[in-house]
This record gives sequence, C-alpha cells and structure tokens, in this order.
Amino acid sequence: MRILSITAQKPNSTGSGVYLTELVKEYEHKGYEQAVVAGVYKEDEIELPDGVSFYPVYFCSGELPFPIAGMSDEMPYESTRYCDMTDEMTENFLRVFLGVIEHAVDELKPDLILCHHLYLLTAAVRERFPGHRIYGFCHNTDLRQMRKTKLKREFIREKIKQLDYIFVPQKAQEEGVKEIYHAVPERIKCLGMGYNSAVFKELGIRKPDGVTRIVFAGKIAEKKGVISLLRSLSFLKCEKGTLELYLAGSTGNTAEYDRIRELAEIAPYSVRFLGRLSQPELAEVYNQCDIFVLPSFFEGIPLTVIEALACGCRVVMTDLPGIRGWLLSAAPGADIRYVEMPQLRNTDEPVPEALPGFEKRLAEELAASIRQGETETADVSGISWQRIAEAVVN
Repeated sequence: MRILSITAQKPNSTGSGVYLTELVKEYEHKGYEQAVVAGVYKEDEIELPDGVSFYPVYFCSGELPFPIAGMSDEMPYESTRYCDMTDEMTENFLRVFLGVIEHAVDELKPDLILCHHLYLLTAAVRERFPGHRIYGFCHNTDLRQMRKTKLKREFIREKIKQLDYIFVPQKAQEEGVKEIYHAVPERIKCLGMGYNSAVFKELGIRKPDGVTRIVFAGKIAEKKGVISLLRSLSFLKCEKGTLELYLAGSTGNTAEYDRIRELAEIAPYSVRFLGRLSQPELAEVYNQCDIFVLPSFFEGIPLTVIEALACGCRVVMTDLPGIRGWLLSAAPGADIRYVEMPQLRNTDEPVPEALPGFEKRLAEELAASIRQGETETADVSGISWQRIAEAVVN
C-alpha cells in the first residue's frame, strides 16, 4: 500500500504532529511505501523513518513570507493565526501547498491520502483530488477554528463532509463533527489515542527524598492553564523545599512567556523551565516526578496524560469535555483527580472573574494528590498506535 500523509504544520511538534509521525512509523513497520507533506521552516530537522519521502512546504520563504499557519492561536513555535490571514495569504498558502501535494501524488501515486485537521488544507485536497481516497483526522483544534474563525468556513464545511472517512479522538469530537460539518455519521469513527510504550514506561528512578515533584508538559501558554497553575501554588500549604514544579515545553508568544516567567520568579515554590524535550527526555522527567498536572482549558485527547500515567505519575487535570469517560475505559485504575472547568467564552478563553475559583479548586486537588503520597498504577495496555494504525487502513 502507498500512503501520503499531509499536515499544514510541523510533523514533529504538538499532539497532532506526534499523531502523524507515530502512524507513519507504524506503516513503515508494515512495509508500506509512504510520503509526507508538511509545513516547516528551512532550519527544521524533520524526524521520519528512513525510506519515507518528505515534501516540505517552506514558510518564511519567498513564496510564503509569513510564519506557519497554526491550528492553535498559541503554537510552541512562531506561527500565524488563521484569523489573521488575508485573502492574498490564503491564496498563496493553498497554491504552494497544492503544488507540492500534486508533485507528491504524481511521484507516489498513493492508494490512500491521510489529512490531519479538518480544516482549510484538507478541504482543498478533497477538492483537488476527487478521484482519490482521502481520510481526515480531527484533532479538536479544527473544531475550535470552525467555531471562532470565518476563513472560508462554508468551503471547508462543504468539502470536509465529502471525505471518505473521518477519524475523531472520542465521542465529544464525533458530536462536533456532526454539528459543524454535517458529516454522515457512518463515515465517522472514534479512534482514541495511542502512545509510545517503548519510551513511556516506569524506570524506577524516583527519589524517596520527601520532595513532591509536579510536572506540566505542553505549550507554555495561558490557554494551557500555566498562568493559573502558577497562581494556584499560593494556595498550597507545603513546607518550603518540599515541592517543586517543572514546566516542559516551549512557546511562540514571547510576551505571554515573559509574564509566565515573572509569575514563576515570585512563586512560593521552586519552578524550573525545562524547554522543549525529546520523547526519551520527557519520559525521564515523568519518571522523576510524582504528579502530572494539566490545567488546560481546551484539548482533544491529551496525549501527555497517557504518557505520564504510563510512567507512573498521578494526574491532576481539568475536567475537559468527554475526557473522563474515555480515560475510565482506556486506562482502568488511572489515578486522576479532575478539576471543574472555569466558565469559558469563545470556546477556550476563561472568563477572568471565574479564574480565582478555578485556581483554588486546582490547588485543592493538587493538595489532595500530594497528601496521597503513593500512586495507583493505571492499566494503559489497551492503548497503542498499532491498534489505531490498523483501524485506519482496515
């Protein structure tokens, strides 16, 4: 089988990038011939299996002189918001991407085209290649863009519902796809999420030194709840020196990052910024920490939660729509405490007046997890990229 995978952004950053790359790895194990089209910068190092052809679309270049268009308003690298794209930018975006994709299609002659994000580029691919079998993957940020951004909304809606198949992480996204794109229910399938069990596993390296270590991994951004997390530390009553917070990840918003650094400096406990880590480096950090915290205001299925559970962490996270039910079935016995969400506006923006209460609730659940001390091991054996990869091609 010949498979072409397409994403408008980097294939090795963010959850959707990991998703694409892990599927490519699984299909490489099966001996399928593959190619990938992705939006990148010329200085980027792209990690794909040997033998997978890569067709880059370069941003901040002559034809596309603006940063990568990001599905989230805050990406972990410099990016352009779709809501800020002019007609000229949109036209150039589609022209350059479709030119590269046509070249890839001519050379690979794919049996199957896999497009990540049910948004502008996937809609354009569906229109340009009507005779090809094309599947689309919902990563939740696409639903957010459709709700918040008017950019070619009707064109996107019309073409996405013509995809041969649509894959969603879980039930909440399935309902969103039906509502927003009016897609045929029989063409939608819930896949859940996978994780790399060869990397994310318990290593037995935690130190019994009386210090509780909490880790967050993801974009260092306000909408990921990082500012609220730092504020919540002031509600905790731990002795100084017995609590440490680690923040793993990068940001594309310098002003927001500077504000987060300022809050970290005045926090009552030690806060360490680890930067962007490789998967093995992140797995080691999880294994050194006791609690993984995800105070995000918007997610699909957060891959980091699964990875942290596999490494033996307890979890404290916002009670995101649809996530609790999926984790109950996908990770039996998972040691997770859920924090009631604050009131939101525009899909993922917390109402400022609701944040103090949210931050106090977050601190209460962190405190309960700290007092617990020991972790109940979760069973994540039913979650795998292999299962998802097989479900897609079957």
